[in-house]
Amino acid sequence: MWLRRAFFHWLIPAAFLLPVWLLVGWGVFQGGAGPFLWVLFIAVPSVFLGQLLLTLLVRARPTVRAQRAVSWWDVAGFTLWHALTIAVGFFGAWFVPLLVGAIVVAITLFWLSLWQLWSEARSGTGRIVLRYSSASGAAAADGTAWDGVRAARESANSDGEVIVLSEVSQPGEGRVSR
Repeated sequence: MWLRRAFFHWLIPAAFLLPVWLLVGWGVFQGGAGPFLWVLFIAVPSVFLGQLLLTLLVRARPTVRAQRAVSWWDVAGFTLWHALTIAVGFFGAWFVPLLVGAIVVAITLFWLSLWQLWSEARSGTGRIVLRYSSASGAAAADGTAWDGVRAARESANSDGEVIVLSEVSQPGEGRVSR
């Protein structure tokens, strides 16, 4: 779980650090004038915007928001994409195959993120996870969790299921309403 949470927190800084690495890699490994234009005008904006888009798609899933951890598919996909992006920054002999691989993995990761988001939205499991797992998170001042579910400490302290029935009197029944 700690690895999935680490990836959750890494996604936004990666949007800034990976493009910076491409610029630094070009300077350190003497990429040349042609690759500099490619890095400056195509690679840096593509990696930045692509990472932000993928981060938004991943963080849009209810289970990711509730658990503050990405899925194992996300860990595998982002690990591969980030490794290929870092390898592209070395501007070595394998530059073109690594670049093609990074592009293919980024597109695959985009469709994988959409598929996971759609699966959670269609099955409704995200709503269930959000409703019951957020109870273990921070509670508001009145003792309820942020989405209206009672805090976990209250439900953990109860001995069984509690059902509350409210009686509503109709006018003219002779009862005193308060």
